[in-house]
Amino acid sequence: MLDVRWPTVKRRAHQVSRAMEWDGMANAAGQTVVITGAAGRIGAMLRTRLPAADRVLRVVDLVPCEGGQVVDVTDLDALRAVVRGAHAIVHLAGHGLEMPWRDILETNVQGNWCVLEAARLEGVPRVVLASSNQIAGMRPTPSPGDEPLPADCPPRPGTYYGWSKAAMESLGSLFHDRFGLDVICLRIGSCFSAPPGGRGLSTWLSPDDAGRLVDAALRAPSPGFVRAWGVSANTRGTWSMTEGRELGYQPTDDAESWASALPPAEPPAPGFSAAAGQAVLGGPLALAPVGEPQTLRDGYDD
Repeated sequence: MLDVRWPTVKRRAHQVSRAMEWDGMANAAGQTVVITGAAGRIGAMLRTRLPAADRVLRVVDLVPCEGGQVVDVTDLDALRAVVRGAHAIVHLAGHGLEMPWRDILETNVQGNWCVLEAARLEGVPRVVLASSNQIAGMRPTPSPGDEPLPADCPPRPGTYYGWSKAAMESLGSLFHDRFGLDVICLRIGSCFSAPPGGRGLSTWLSPDDAGRLVDAALRAPSPGFVRAWGVSANTRGTWSMTEGRELGYQPTDDAESWASALPPAEPPAPGFSAAAGQAVLGGPLALAPVGEPQTLRDGYDD
């Protein structure tokens, strides 16, 4: 019989040591955080919200962005050079909507492995992964009276994009268990400047709350492997806030303030009724044609 008690004891002792080390690191001047995908929609939000007196940002993307470096996240050697000496990585790079299978594998899956492997090889102790509510996109939409949906609910994606987020979280768990990295998976809701339609009244993550959430994920002492919903304090919210609050996340925005100005629902996915899109947690994107490239202009949101 395999006795796992001693490795468990050693891992716990290591976590306690890391927690003490992280407390000092988080309070020391010059904590260095690398943001991948910094030119994207959420990356642009965080570039102006994460800077702090005790934090230095290194921003990278495949396309140029202000103050950043051009780096392909599927290039392991380039990533190693960028993350060397950093304390944490916030990994946002990748396709944010449905794409063909090979594109999803190359960018979302291979790119995620490269980020985690670069962190391991260069001794970066923490990685924050931008997961998505689409990991559970085909689950029935929770009703307001239901128990809040926990952030560790099993994957049930409806697209290759959603599946790639399940692969991301699974690989993050492996890198935590086998190599000791702290990995925080943020299952992001609808992160826009305003809620995108009726679904957004429950799934919205405001830009300011996105900053608060990622800041909490960067400061929490020795979280281990954690999943948390990326969502604001919405009156109509149906996803659990417990996991995020345990990280120290304190959202202040509520989509309800936009309710009177929003249409009742987003456009339906092609071939499906509006009711079908409202019936699943991931909304219209979960029902998008599998493997066909989508854009926000098609009426989808993440």
